Parts: sequence; structure tokens; C-alpha cells
Amino acid sequence: MGCFFSKRRKADRESRPENQEERPKQYSWDQREKVDPKDYMFSGLKDETVGRLPGTVAGQQFLIQDCENCNIYIFDHSATITIDDCTNCIIFLGPVKGSVFFRNCRDCKCTLACQQFRVRDCRKLDVFLCCATQPIIESSSNIKFGCFQWYYPELAFQFKDAGLSIFNNTWSNIHDFTPVSGELNWSLLPEDAVVQDYVPVPTTEELKAVRVSTEANRSIVPISRGHRRKSSDESCLVVLFAGDYTIANARKLIDKMVGKGFSLVQTKEVSMKAEDAQRVYREKAADFLPLLNKGPVIALEFNGDGAVEGCQLIINDTFNGTKMFVSESKETASRDVDSFYNFADIQMGI
Repeated sequence: MGCFFSKRRKADRESRPENQEERPKQYSWDQREKVDPKDYMFSGLKDETVGRLPGTVAGQQFLIQDCENCNIYIFDHSATITIDDCTNCIIFLGPVKGSVFFRNCRDCKCTLACQQFRVRDCRKLDVFLCCATQPIIESSSNIKFGCFQWYYPELAFQFKDAGLSIFNNTWSNIHDFTPVSGELNWSLLPEDAVVQDYVPVPTTEELKAVRVSTEANRSIVPISRGHRRKSSDESCLVVLFAGDYTIANARKLIDKMVGKGFSLVQTKEVSMKAEDAQRVYREKAADFLPLLNKGPVIALEFNGDGAVEGCQLIINDTFNGTKMFVSESKETASRDVDSFYNFADIQMGI
């Protein structure tokens, strides 16, 4: 028995003029724009200032290699970035969805944001970092870290495109794969280090079109103390629940607390389940369970004498009616902080 469709295809071929060839099939991958790796690479440069403007990388992989005495700025989000064999370079990298890997580099100063950060066979790097997971160094020395500090109008959208949260930043929680007894291969930059003294704003006409600010109060990533020694035994935990103004409220609270002389130690954005809430919020868990289904929560740890009372006053005066969890007393605050961040680190695999 013949097939109706095979007969129809045969008839179509017979009806086609002899000099007209059958068109090849078109597939979706054939219609993709061809990517030239050379468009996503800086290689073999010396004494140059180069960069990529917002929208020109758009999530592609990027390679920087064999550059010397160069200023390099990538004002866009990318998939992964590898930096090999670079010397005495200044480097800014917009949000990287995957990893940033430095290999065999020396005397470089960098500002960057990424999911994973790794350094191997490097020496004397100064890095202002935002990293969602634990930064790793290996066979390296004199690596110094500070908290990411940078702003330009497109940067917030680029963080979203890269799948990064501005509140998940473990910049100071370094793991050294190859420690040397009696030596420390890494350290933290001075707390008063000025990012522009290390990674200055570009001055070429093309790159000046990006409206960059390095002012601390404009940084897209909240500037935290990280693992630096705390100035006080008193900390306070605040948890903001998902809503239309959660990020704006978190930024406003940070500005007001810092303005009062308290320090921001660490931040987290993470999803919570009912059992997580029970462990963290204890007797108040029932009040917050309905809010957990709306999305991730943002947690902030503040430090300083009087932090709990100061935070409660600001929340009552500025955020009256907004549902938040805040430590009730100085006595319970340390427990609140430890409970939340232990849970968050386990969930994030840190």
C-alpha cells in the first residue's frame, strides 16, 4: 500500500522545472548570527586603552591574553572571561554569568563581578570583587581583595542578564588551595582604599560615553565589611520579604544605617522554605510564612554599638507598615545572624 504523503512529494518533484533545484532545509541554528571569536578577545596589546561598550558583548565568552601596561574595560555582561599572561594591567569586567579565571598574571588591578572567581599562578593582584560563591586562589601570592564598588546606568540590568544578585557577595571569604605554612598568600585591602586609585575611570572619548561613577554611595553593589574585624560585639539582622520595592527599601535602610555610623557586614538574597523559616524566625515563623511564596528574601547584617535599637527606630520611622524581620534585642541578635547565614551558606553551597 502506498503512502499518500510520499505520492504528494513525488508529484511536487515532477511538477518542479528541471533547472530549479530543491532548496535545502533551513534550521534554526543555521539562522543564528555567526560569532567571530576575534570580536570577543583582547590579545597581544601593549600600552593601550581598550574596551567594549554596553550591548557589544551581550553574554558571549571573552578572552584577554598577553596584554601589558593596558587599561581594559568591558562594560557589558558576558558568559565567562579568562585572563592569561597579563602584566601591569588595569581591568574592569561587567557582570559575568559564569567564571572569571586569572592565570599567570602579575601586577594587575581589577574590578569585577561574577558567579565564580579563580586565580592560579598569579602574583600581586588587587581585586575589587563581587562574587556569588567562594573566591579561590591557587599557587598564587600577594593577592589583595576589596568589595566591588562601581556604577553606570546599564549595570543593574546587566547583573540581571547575568543572573547575579547584588546582595550575594562573598568577596572576603577566600579559599587558598595551596597554603604555605607561616605565610598568607592573600589579604584584604585597607578599608579606606579608594577604588579609583586602583581602577580609574576611562578617559578615551569612546569609553567616556559610559557614565561611570566610583562614589561609594552610588555603587550598584552594597559595600560590606565582609570578614574584616567587627567594631562592636553587637550586630543586628534585618530580613526584607519580596515585594515591589524590596531592593529599594534595602538600599534605603543601608543608607540610613551607614549614615548613623553603623557598618554593613554582609548581605544575602536567598529563597526560604517553611522549615527554613521555623529554624531562623522561631516563634515568629508563622507571621512570615505567607510572605515566603512571593520570592527570595534579602538579609542584611549591621554592626555597631546600639545597632539593634538604631535599626528598630529607623524601620519604625521610615518603613512603618512594611513587613520585616528585625532582631528584637542585643541578646538575640547574634543568634539571629548565625541562624540565617548558616542556613543561607548551606543552601548556596558556600
